Order: sequence, then C-alpha cells, then structure tokens
Amino acid sequence: MPEIQAQDQSADYSENFYRLHALRYSEVAHQLLQSVYVKSSHSSLKGDMDLLDRLVRLTPGKKGLDAGCGAGARDVHHLWKMGFDIRGVDAVPDNIAEAKARHPEIADRVTVADLKQPLDFPDAYFDFVMCNAVIQHIDPESLAATTIPELTRVLKPGGILQLMFKNGSGIISVFDQDYGVNRTFRLYEEGELLELLKSLECELIPADSRGELGGVMYFTDPKPVDHCVFHVRKLIENLEVSS
Repeated sequence: MPEIQAQDQSADYSENFYRLHALRYSEVAHQLLQSVYVKSSHSSLKGDMDLLDRLVRLTPGKKGLDAGCGAGARDVHHLWKMGFDIRGVDAVPDNIAEAKARHPEIADRVTVADLKQPLDFPDAYFDFVMCNAVIQHIDPESLAATTIPELTRVLKPGGILQLMFKNGSGIISVFDQDYGVNRTFRLYEEGELLELLKSLECELIPADSRGELGGVMYFTDPKPVDHCVFHVRKLIENLEVSS
C-alpha cells in the first residue's frame, strides 16, 4: 500500500527521476500503461483519452497549452495530429529532448519551462490549458503564488483549464512497477484548489444529465494512487458588444 508521509515543503522529487527514466516514461505514456484507470467515480471516465476527448469537446478554440507535457509529449502530438495549434512545456530538459526525438515534427512546439516561474506567453493567449499529473512536483507556495495564477492568466475569457492531480494531503511514496523504483508525490486537496481558482475568476464545469464528464471526478491509476480531476472555465466579464 502507498505510504503517506508528513509534508516536506522544500523537497523536489521529480527532476532526477525524469532524467533517469525519460525514455521509459515516454514508452509508458505512449503505450497507455498507466493511462487506463482501475476505478473511477464517473462511468464514462476510464482513462486519459476520455479526458482528452472531453477537453476537445469543451474548448472554444484550437489554441492550447499542455503545461507539463512530460517525456515524449504524447498529448501534444495527439492534438497536433488532430489539427490543434498546441504547445507543450516541461521543466525537465530530458523530457523535451525525448519529445523532439520521438516526434521531430513537433520539435518547434515543445520547450523547457518551469511552472514555478511565470510563463512566456501573453495574457489571454490560449483557448485551453491542460495540466495533468504535474502539480505533484510543485510546492504549495509556488503553486498558489505562481503556477495556478499563470495557468489562468494565459487563458482567454471562456477558455478551459483541465487540472488533474494526485489527491489527498501530505506526501505519498509508492513503488512504481513500470520503473522498478519508489516514487514520491505531493498530494493536493480539491477544495483548496477550487477556492483558489474561484478567486482567479474560474468556475467549475458541472456534470450534466447527458453523462458528459464534469464536476469533481476521482480515479485511481494502476500504481495505485488516487487522483482528482476537473475542468474550470475562465469567466467572461466586461466584454463590450459593438453595435
């Protein structure tokens, strides 16, 4: 069973893992080895591709950002093939190098960027932003002060943020059989994140009667670790309609 530990505010658990395992991570992602869920709170949420399909249906436009695209940039490549004007950033140079090696056709669309720092994109630039299983590597202070505000800053009014994160409190350590190592992640509580997003003028997209993905959803991945995911929409305010 995963072990939950007291939270260490200064630790960074991610970069060395990705430096050592970028190629394997890309293989695991592209083969969907950890992308099909063992249980879910929503009958239509069975894996990562269900979330991607829902995001495609929700977004008001084609310009998007994968914030923390990971080694191989699987979703950037997938959306690019669908005709989206998609960009990807990741804090680990090895992850971006692996993305360019695996998919040279999107080499100009993926760059190194630390989500604990301001993003190098203009205000209201993207129709959607996806940030999946990334904030587990970011300390709470940076997340509240920079990461989440920046993800919403670059969203257009009416734009969509998809946020997936490992769910709970404290820090969890778990043996990951796909890499043969112990991995450690920060856990975040959905209520605190939704309150922060509300203060940044983003509202939760609720579930609906048609069975579409919406509201606050939960799933467990094969490691196993519990996750939460939701979509929020940036509010449209003070828009003038020309006559």
